[in-house]
Amino acid sequence: MGEYDYLVVIPARGGSKRLPRKNLLPLAGKPLIQWTIEAAKKSIVGSNVVVSTDDEEIATIARSAGADVPFLRPKELAGDSVTTIDVIKDVIYRLGISDNIVLLQPTSPLRTEQHINEAVALFEEKQANAVVSVCEIDHPVEWSNSLPNDHNMDNFISNDVRNIRSQDLPTRYRLNGAIYIAKTKVLLKESSFLIGKGSFAYPMKRNVSVDIDDKTDFFFAEALMSHK
Repeated sequence: MGEYDYLVVIPARGGSKRLPRKNLLPLAGKPLIQWTIEAAKKSIVGSNVVVSTDDEEIATIARSAGADVPFLRPKELAGDSVTTIDVIKDVIYRLGISDNIVLLQPTSPLRTEQHINEAVALFEEKQANAVVSVCEIDHPVEWSNSLPNDHNMDNFISNDVRNIRSQDLPTRYRLNGAIYIAKTKVLLKESSFLIGKGSFAYPMKRNVSVDIDDKTDFFFAEALMSHK
């Protein structure tokens, strides 16, 4: 790792509509958030790992897993409409500015310390403003479209790609939500990890890119972990 310091932020509020208390649900024998904390602590940026939460139970689990929880997030930063950037700014203003921010969401339990290390190495090698993890999309975007009210498919797929095999279409990627890294000053200025200039993708395989949002995602992650 280079000469700069890193602050790892793991946001974990207590509320969740689609999957209640998901950050504490037991996944392969551990609370969901613990997988991310352990990966962060084992990584090369593991000396400064902070969990931002509004929930006492999450705070207790996070501390026992090795993370710092220096404060409980205020109620105004615990609602559904609060952005992750708002949470990160709150941490920065309370704890002071580190050179770089690493955002690790607890809903990506299959992301390991190796992935974090590789993303940080890419960040430093490229002298990047930001590095964001991605994975290949499951199906070609050319095979997707919106539907009219009557669900007719008259113009669903363009004639240009109708007879092209999927393997002959360009490989495309999507954000997978696992790792975000940015220079702190740039992040504060842009209020986003998706910084146009000086940003680079860190590709990850689809089987480690599960982002848990509902019960189906949770069961899928559990099945993948059992297989491993």
